[in-house]
Amino acid sequence: MDTKSPEAFRTISEVSKDLSLPQHVLRFWETKFIQIKPIKRGGGRRYYRPEDIRLLRGIKSLLYNDGYTIRGVQKVIKEGGTKKILLNKVENDSFTENEINTKHNNKNDISHHHHLGDSKRKKLLKVLNDLMNLRKKIDQGE
Repeated sequence: MDTKSPEAFRTISEVSKDLSLPQHVLRFWETKFIQIKPIKRGGGRRYYRPEDIRLLRGIKSLLYNDGYTIRGVQKVIKEGGTKKILLNKVENDSFTENEINTKHNNKNDISHHHHLGDSKRKKLLKVLNDLMNLRKKIDQGE
């Protein structure tokens, strides 16, 4: 099989294999993220440009590794454009490492801490942030 140039367009089956995602997920993401615009040729066949693939890879990382929801990724794109995703520099700015460490260094905390990987830590921080936002909404509604 011939190896394509890095700048060559890719079919949905090639992108699906590259990203380890089912084709229906890629088609679904096209409906949720208007920034994903593969070129469609005769018969509706999709061809993804290299920048489309980088964007898909960034979206996959945010959803699967960092714990973002589809709505959360849409918000990231709306606020910062696709540039951050393409550069893979999206960060969870709700909490800083110092804030977390300060909370963990309280005397009442359990002295034994489990070490988490970055992706699990980010997911937990995202859940905590979502819970805090829900708490604020509940408090404001009372």
